[in-house]
Amino acid sequence: MSMDDKIGAKADDLGGKAKEAAGSLTGNEKLQNEGNADQAKAGLKEAAENVKDALGGAADKVKNALKKD
Repeated sequence: MSMDDKIGAKADDLGGKAKEAAGSLTGNEKLQNEGNADQAKAGLKEAAENVKDALGGAADKVKNALKKD
């Protein structure tokens, strides 16, 4: 996961938490739901980036193993 992607996912998560809290404090269920959705989106972004990182690491290991032969 690149640093920009990590920062973006964290910003989405924090923004979602802020929306959820504001919605909860004001009784605005729509805003609260938007906050929850933003947090879920951030979690999905992070999970997708983790999968990309894992696949990239596995590909590097295969390349390195093939170079040794």
